Amino acid sequence: MLDSQYWWLISLPAFFALGWMAARIDIKHVLSETRSLPAAYFKGLNYLLNGETNRAVDVYVEVARHHAETVELQFTLGHLFRRRGELERAIRMHQKLLARNELNDVQRQQAQFELAQDFMKAGLFDRAEALLTELQHTDNARLARTELLAVYQQEKAWRKAIEIAQQLRDDSHNYQHEIAQFHCELAEQAMSRSLPEEAHIELNAALSANRQCARARSLLGDLAMAAGDADEAIAQWLAIESQDPDYLALVARRLLTAWDAKGKTTEGTHLLLRLLSQYPELDVLDLTYERLMAQKGLEDAYQFVRERLRNHPTMPGLRRLLETHLLIAPDDQKPELEIIVKLLNDATREQSMYYCGSCGFKARQYFWHCPACAEWETFSPVRGQRSRTPH
Repeated sequence: MLDSQYWWLISLPAFFALGWMAARIDIKHVLSETRSLPAAYFKGLNYLLNGETNRAVDVYVEVARHHAETVELQFTLGHLFRRRGELERAIRMHQKLLARNELNDVQRQQAQFELAQDFMKAGLFDRAEALLTELQHTDNARLARTELLAVYQQEKAWRKAIEIAQQLRDDSHNYQHEIAQFHCELAEQAMSRSLPEEAHIELNAALSANRQCARARSLLGDLAMAAGDADEAIAQWLAIESQDPDYLALVARRLLTAWDAKGKTTEGTHLLLRLLSQYPELDVLDLTYERLMAQKGLEDAYQFVRERLRNHPTMPGLRRLLETHLLIAPDDQKPELEIIVKLLNDATREQSMYYCGSCGFKARQYFWHCPACAEWETFSPVRGQRSRTPH
């Protein structure tokens, strides 16, 4: 009975001894691995940690020249070449890795993926596509498809992009915005080829993928207007109000053109004033001012911008008020007003730009697809607004 109760006291030192021996073996293994690495490897690592990429590359090139068996080092070197923009060297490094027979499956797939990224950076999209397509049948399938999606967008291969985006859908990202935009791209291609029926099919598919797609509604309005149906065009453009009223700014001028085509110029102006009153952030101040100037004259336009500034004070509104006041001011006041207007224009120039909510890229024209970060629907339709975030 005593033996069964206290056997663990006897065996405890044995367990400690076994653990000590295992630790010694692991330490010896680590020390052996460390000693097998060339000292220059750590020198290069130190350069990397200090942000001295160029010096690190020089060191690792020398190490790789004398230690060809260092696979991971060659991966690191290839990555550094690509980061520095030395794409030919990165491609050669990863091609050499792929040619090695001793690579295991994981290393070979990694080399393929790295080489595909080299080709993408170099603009060799067909070669990148071939490598990434092969990787779709491996454990790196999702990663490869994500890069393939980028390739197809660069090549404007929208049907392939739709197919890949549908394969990538999961709980974290359903790609509904991207798929809708790809259909809109196809619709614009059809419209440029004078194929309205095909364009309608694509735009309906876009709304099926994302019923909040303002671009699809905008293009449906364009199709209706091109067919001479101003009523349908107005209906499509006004439907954007239920999706996101800020996007009405992008079609406001076209809305007025449609009302003019119906011979109802005054109704169009009233609609514009109603929208601006209902949605104070709507970016149609300049258009409304132009409209009132053309229809009712300077006095009405001046009263409009004064009231607008009182109800919704903004720097662009102040700029417009001063510009209008300059037109009616006495001659002796104009020199000072011109200086103020110029200073205000300089100060508010940034507020006349469209901004990407993802990367901050700014542009004078509106983009559905950011030229800098390649995200979709990240530009705010309100100039100067930077708060819009990607879906």
